[in-house]
Amino acid sequence: MIKPHAIDHIVLRTERYQELIEFYCNVLGCRIDKVAADDFGLTHLRAGSAQIDIVDVHRPAGQSGGPAPASEGNNVDHFCLQIEAVDEAALKAYLEQNGVECGEFYDRYGAQGMGRSIYMKDLVGNNVELRFVIHE
Repeated sequence: MIKPHAIDHIVLRTERYQELIEFYCNVLGCRIDKVAADDFGLTHLRAGSAQIDIVDVHRPAGQSGGPAPASEGNNVDHFCLQIEAVDEAALKAYLEQNGVECGEFYDRYGAQGMGRSIYMKDLVGNNVELRFVIHE
């Protein structure tokens, strides 16, 4: 009955609300899709067909989740963003130039089968996998 098609959205809780929004927009190419009204502390970022929601733990949207995630209790293991394929060395250099901690490229299994990807950390310690889209 239910046939998943793609990731709809993920929600990241943080104490560094505006900084995290800027990171995802300026470094990873997302854009602001919608901001919740009345200082609710929720911004929806567009990431292709999916969304990344950034929630401020000090405002109403984030208060029910308890304290902010820390190095010993992250709010998510990792999530994967499908991105258009680019030169691997150039992408790794770009990430490093932006102060992003990242690993190496490997073939990994995902929703589209095997493909090239790299793991990185955003500025609040969330693990993000960047995976090249496989065009058929």
